[in-house]
Amino acid sequence: MSRIGRKPIQVPNGVTINLDNTVITVKGPKGSLSRELHKDMKVNVTETEIQVERPSDNKLHRSLHGTTRSVIANMVSGVTEGFFKNLELVGVGYRANKAGDKIVLNVGYSHPVEIAPDNGIEFEVPANTKITVRGIDKELVGATAAKIRSVREPEPYKGKGIKYEGERIIRKEGKAGKKK
Repeated sequence: MSRIGRKPIQVPNGVTINLDNTVITVKGPKGSLSRELHKDMKVNVTETEIQVERPSDNKLHRSLHGTTRSVIANMVSGVTEGFFKNLELVGVGYRANKAGDKIVLNVGYSHPVEIAPDNGIEFEVPANTKITVRGIDKELVGATAAKIRSVREPEPYKGKGIKYEGERIIRKEGKAGKKK
């Protein structure tokens, strides 16, 4: 059995779970999330916990067991606490500004790059070289942060670009010089 799939998900106070056939809806203090689950996965909802079970031991069901449990646990965590990703801009003159709900990036191009948030995502710019992406959907927060990072990915020689906070850029050596 999947170790992750067997763990029950604790439902905190103030969170309501509605299971309608294969669609699960989680409502909490920060908002509401809904997702369609695989038709074979059995989800048992009680007042205080959620348990995910699989019908058989075939390969598809084994792979979906832990994934389904993790997706539901992230939904519960998202509507109670939310998720965030921090990004850092590294490079001379690289900066970010917030204009309304959009962010404007100056990262070495001849023009500034504007990025608008998706529904349920908000940007914060605590310093001109730091960006925080916040939201209740973990998948959407990660995808938005990856989209911002892809504007100018860190390069391996000087490490300039947009990187995740704590990301380690593996550096390459430059040219050794003229050979004699």
